[in-house]
Amino acid sequence: MFITVEGPIGVGKTSLANAISHHFSFSMLREIVEENPFLGKFYEDIEEWSFQTEMFFLCNRFKQLDDIERHYLSKQRSVVADYHIFKNLIFAHRSLKVEHIDKYEQIYSILTTDMPKPDAVIYLNASIDTLMKRVALRGREVEEHMSRDYLEQLAADYETFVTEYQIKHPEVKVIRFNGDELDFVKRPEDLDYVLTKIRNELYEGANHA
Repeated sequence: MFITVEGPIGVGKTSLANAISHHFSFSMLREIVEENPFLGKFYEDIEEWSFQTEMFFLCNRFKQLDDIERHYLSKQRSVVADYHIFKNLIFAHRSLKVEHIDKYEQIYSILTTDMPKPDAVIYLNASIDTLMKRVALRGREVEEHMSRDYLEQLAADYETFVTEYQIKHPEVKVIRFNGDELDFVKRPEDLDYVLTKIRNELYEGANHA
């Protein structure tokens, strides 16, 4: 099985993916973020550094997903990733110059045509206040210059994209959680609820197949 955890910056994707990995004994694939040499410059000047930033992320995520197929799925080993590669399109459309969009989408299409598709996407969302607090708490230096407006627009983009994704890909189960109502990092009972719902959603479908 291959599942991904998605949602806007600061919503808790990696924390939940780690918990899923431990609970279900899945291998964990963690997104490469701070290793991106353009990211700090990107938040300081999005227009100038967007293409370089997005291309770095796309190439690295392509390599990771290629490794998933060869090292895990082909050997019947389950994997959870703290991202879905579709996030590249969300960020690209938010930040790239108009003249770069078509070029980027062509490269994305070529790289992802035969990539493994997840069995399920776990989608986390939260209010902008919650996201800003969690971004501040984790204290990543590269995110110091991130604006509230940028994060608010990004969260709205996620909502639109995931809704459209559900329509276009009915074969992929989308499991939603509200990060304002649940704090699976600080409240064990919330984590138990989330993991139980994930188990029911994932394996109920398998039992009926």
